Amino acid sequence: MARALPVPAPEQTPETEPFWRATAAGQLLLQRCSGCGTIAWFPRSVCLSCQRTEFVSQPASGRGTVYSFTVVHQGLGAYRDAGPFVVAYVELEEGPRVLTNIVGCEPSDVYIGRPVVAQFDDTGDGSALYRFRPLEP
Repeated sequence: MARALPVPAPEQTPETEPFWRATAAGQLLLQRCSGCGTIAWFPRSVCLSCQRTEFVSQPASGRGTVYSFTVVHQGLGAYRDAGPFVVAYVELEEGPRVLTNIVGCEPSDVYIGRPVVAQFDDTGDGSALYRFRPLEP
């Protein structure tokens, strides 16, 4: 099994604080624009589609599929000695594609279209990093 990745605390802003608080509770939150209905990813203060500033938070299912990925053999910073590990775009059931890690399997077990589910790794600061692991059949 692949080695565990580091769990650095994320930088938080007023726009992202509710998102990170939800990750600590094991939930992905998505912002839906109150004006046009567009789902915003990553949390932000202005809708990129209509420039409105009102959003409603909604929980995501936490399920998705691998859209694209790469295997990193030599990381930087906290990830310097973590390689090899997978960095991927996961397309959520709700539509947005999120940049994340695929964990819980060897890099050679990751493929485009593989079903995955979110897991949350505690950072120790009241938040958790969202990562995805393969869904077992």
